[in-house]
Amino acid sequence: MTAQSTLQRAGAEALGTGLLLCAVVGSGIMGDRLSGGNVGLALLANSIATGCALYVLILALGPISGAHFNPCVTLATAWRGDLPWRETPAFLVAQVGGAFCGVALAGAMFGGPLFSSSQHARAGAGQMLGEFVACFGLLVVIFGVARRQDGLVAPAVAAYITSAYWFTSSTSFANPAVTLARSATDTFAGIRPSDVPGFILAQALGAAAATAFAQWMFPRRRAG
Repeated sequence: MTAQSTLQRAGAEALGTGLLLCAVVGSGIMGDRLSGGNVGLALLANSIATGCALYVLILALGPISGAHFNPCVTLATAWRGDLPWRETPAFLVAQVGGAFCGVALAGAMFGGPLFSSSQHARAGAGQMLGEFVACFGLLVVIFGVARRQDGLVAPAVAAYITSAYWFTSSTSFANPAVTLARSATDTFAGIRPSDVPGFILAQALGAAAATAFAQWMFPRRRAG
């Protein structure tokens, strides 16, 4: 890969992660404002908007970078040999930087501060288990579907994340970059900074378990 191609791929990751966070946070703000205090309705709006954004962003940017938008996906993909390790740091920096830019953009659009420390508590063993399940399932879906047909990854990931908003206790962050950035918004989608380390640890464990499982269940095809 040339330096320029790495820059383009990292740029796609930054843009995609940024727009994803803008959708997550922005739809959370809008849903919360319009739901009249009905948390279930706000979560429904938040989950649908997030799933739709994921679908179109993966379609648009997948051909450039693979549309990871997630450090867990990037590291697992590199471990499986589908991404050069030398590109991995650029992807990780782009994802985290893009995520914070997306949060700032959502705050600016809705007339709030660009960043504000979240007070939304998300703690406890049940929520940590929810994040483990969310990230494990996401990686299994990606690797399982990608081996069949790349064109199915976008709808599969979008459908999984939309449903995981509802079947996991944590509402499925499943992404360290997303988790870090959402700690910087005191809105519906936020997470208290003190709860971030537990979420990221659970995500890392879920991703590691999923990668090991995928190595066994979905081994890479040998050439020839």
